[in-house]
Amino acid sequence: MKKLCLIFCMACIAFNASSQRTIIHCGNLLDGKTNDVQSQMTVIIDGNKITSVEKGFTKPASADKLIDLSKKTVLPGLIDMHVHLEGETNKDANLQRFTLNDADIAFRSTVFAKKTLLAGFTTVRDLGGSGVNIALRNAINQGLVTGPRIFTAGKSIATTGGHADPTNGYRKDLMGDPGPKEGVVNGVEDARQAVRQRYKDGSDMIKITATGGVLSIAKDGSNPQFTDEELKAIIETAKDYNMHTAAHAHGAEGMKRAIIAGITTIEHGTKMTEEIMDLMIEKGTFYVPTISAGKFVAEQAKVPGYYHPLVVPKALEIGPMIQQTFNKAYKRGVKIAFGTDAGVFPHGDNGKEFTYMVEAGMSPIDAIKSATIVNAGILGMTDKVGTIEVGKFADIVATDENPLKNIKTLEKVSFVMKEGVVYK
Repeated sequence: MKKLCLIFCMACIAFNASSQRTIIHCGNLLDGKTNDVQSQMTVIIDGNKITSVEKGFTKPASADKLIDLSKKTVLPGLIDMHVHLEGETNKDANLQRFTLNDADIAFRSTVFAKKTLLAGFTTVRDLGGSGVNIALRNAINQGLVTGPRIFTAGKSIATTGGHADPTNGYRKDLMGDPGPKEGVVNGVEDARQAVRQRYKDGSDMIKITATGGVLSIAKDGSNPQFTDEELKAIIETAKDYNMHTAAHAHGAEGMKRAIIAGITTIEHGTKMTEEIMDLMIEKGTFYVPTISAGKFVAEQAKVPGYYHPLVVPKALEIGPMIQQTFNKAYKRGVKIAFGTDAGVFPHGDNGKEFTYMVEAGMSPIDAIKSATIVNAGILGMTDKVGTIEVGKFADIVATDENPLKNIKTLEKVSFVMKEGVVYK
């Protein structure tokens, strides 16, 4: 028996000694820690983690795998804090609420997830669907489906008739009376129960719709939709379960209530006032602008029949405002977290958000950091993602050009690695 054990141990040592490392030669490296571009660097990966970052082009050993990105700029894997992987914009979206089964949604979501990963986004936050997004996350984690690492809210929480009430626009006999289990609350006890239900379902965090929205079948896109007491109950309960919170919000009053209650991030923030900006700075609240979604819905609203008649005037009013609001918030010093609302526009086009942010006055390096180290911090993942350094997951992307000189190069990344596996 001792002899067998000795042979087995020696075999394990031999296997580990000869295990293949991956050596990446980087023409330029933006490691996410500093604002500097480092030229001619080597990143060494063993398994799914980075084991060394070295100056110069390190010569690989005979057993190593070499990836030559010596003519590329290498960055940490990108993080999008606002996607909806269960669906994608199309003119039949309202009809599909009645024609698609969960299985249909699930299969489609795998396509959208892969597009997102191939666009360079190795981690995303899915801010609301039917709950299929939880199964998608699990399938990706188990290696059954190709996609980004997902943090999901499961089903968003709304009030009756609010932006995430799943029965908005239904015929009366189909409308029913959804409650906390379906993510619809009225009162403090409902609010607490809805959070606990999300936890039970397997959600990672909580998303609320603090105001009306553009694409819901409802007239008002900006009105506040929760009481102060309901918001406090949701956020307090989420903290009990170690979940952070995000609030869809277009109107100022709904934003103000959510920020005072302790929300982690404000999504869209279209009609944000200077008072709200200063309150966000005081409270440390992050702003996720989603400029891409605003631009897309404003354009599509001009296409006859693309959106429901109740949606069109909201899209024409609210869509064009987001980029200007972002400009003011960034200049005032509000903390910015990168997020796009992909699904409202086609998945895979997430990188356009960088261009829109820089157009609005953000420096390229700040835009990149908002999608890497900043977002990693919100997710509690700074020890695992967000930078290229020893001990982190090997989430790595590369672009043909230096994004600090041409930000548009991030709209089409040329290399994608997630946890040491090359996908593009």
